[in-house]
Amino acid sequence: MLFTSHKDLKIRTWNFAVVSSNFLFKKLSSIPRKRRSSLSFQLFSSKPKLLTERHKDCVSCLAYYHAEGILYTGSHDRTVKAWRVSTRKCVDSFVAHEDNVNGILVNQEDGCVFTCSSDGSVKIWRRIYRENSHTLTMILRFQPSPVNAIALSSSSSSGSDGGGGTGFLYSGSSDGTINFWEKERMSYRFNHGGFLQGHRFAVLCVVAVEKMVFSGSEDTTIRIWRREEGNCLHECLAVLDGHRGPVRCLAACLERENLVMGLFLIYSASLDRTFKVWRVKILPEEEPEPETEPENRSVYCGGGGGGGSEFSSELDRNDSRSSNNQYYYETNNTTSPVLSPSWVHVKKSAQLVVCTN
Repeated sequence: MLFTSHKDLKIRTWNFAVVSSNFLFKKLSSIPRKRRSSLSFQLFSSKPKLLTERHKDCVSCLAYYHAEGILYTGSHDRTVKAWRVSTRKCVDSFVAHEDNVNGILVNQEDGCVFTCSSDGSVKIWRRIYRENSHTLTMILRFQPSPVNAIALSSSSSSGSDGGGGTGFLYSGSSDGTINFWEKERMSYRFNHGGFLQGHRFAVLCVVAVEKMVFSGSEDTTIRIWRREEGNCLHECLAVLDGHRGPVRCLAACLERENLVMGLFLIYSASLDRTFKVWRVKILPEEEPEPETEPENRSVYCGGGGGGGSEFSSELDRNDSRSSNNQYYYETNNTTSPVLSPSWVHVKKSAQLVVCTN
C-alpha cells in the first residue's frame, strides 16, 4: 500500500503491483472521508455523527505504523494527526510544534513517534496504552536552526532498536549539519552524540540503513556516511553530485542479490525535476585505505531521463571528528541548474567581494 499527500489537504491510498516490468496502480480511497451535507444529516441520521477534521494547511510528511494500521500525518498547521486506515477516521490530533512539522517517523518496534519542525526541535511521542491519545516523552534540541528531516537507525551490535538495545537518531538542519543522538540501553533516553559537517547548505533529507547514513542537500549533493562499530564516530565516504538542483527526497536499501558484497541502491529526487538511481559499493571497514592519494569510489547512476553512466566520486575525508571541511563540488556551465535562494545569495556576495577587491 502506498500513501500520498497533496495540496488539497487530502491523503490518498493506493494499491500497486509490478507486472512484466510495468508499474500498475489503483486508487483505493481518500482520507478523510467526504463530509455529508447538513440536509442529508438531518434526514437520514438519528445520531450525531462526528465529522473528521482534516489538516488546515499543507500535509508535509507521512509515516505508517504497520502493527496497528495507523497512518500519522504532519502538517504546516503545526499539528500531527493519527488516522486508522481501515476506517479512514482520525483517532487522535494534537499540536506537536510551534512551527511547521517537517518530518515524522514511527519506530516499528514499539510504536514511538518522532517529529521534527522548523522550530528547531525533535520530539518523541508515546501512544498511551489501550488508548488513541499520545503523550510527549522527550524534546531534543541542540541548536535553533530549523530541522527538515529525521531518520532512525538501529545499532548493529544490539540488532534491534526496541527494548534494551541501542540506536541512533539523525536530524538534518537548515544550517547544513546533521545532528545525531544515541539511545541509552534499557531506557528510552537519547543523548546528543555530535553532528556531521560537510554540506554547504540546508540538509533536506536523511536516510539511515544500519551503519550507513545518506543525506541530500540544497547544495545539490548526496553524502554517504558510515558510523564506526562500537562508537559514535562517523566518516564521510563519498559525495554524489549528479543532480543540478537541491536534492529533496532520498531512499536507500541493500541490494537483495548482493547483501554480502555491500551494494546499496540509492534513489534520489531533485528540484531539477529528475529522479536518479545510484548503485554504490561500500568496502568493509577492515580493508586498509590508501595513505598517499584519495581513493576513487566507483558509482553507477541510472535514471534522470536517460541511460545510466559510470563515473567516479571523489572520496571526501570529512567526518564528525574534524571541523576542517574540504568540499567537493563540480559546476557544469552548459546546464541551467535549479538554484536555491540561499545559494544565489552566497554566490552574489562572493562576486561582490571579488569586484571590490
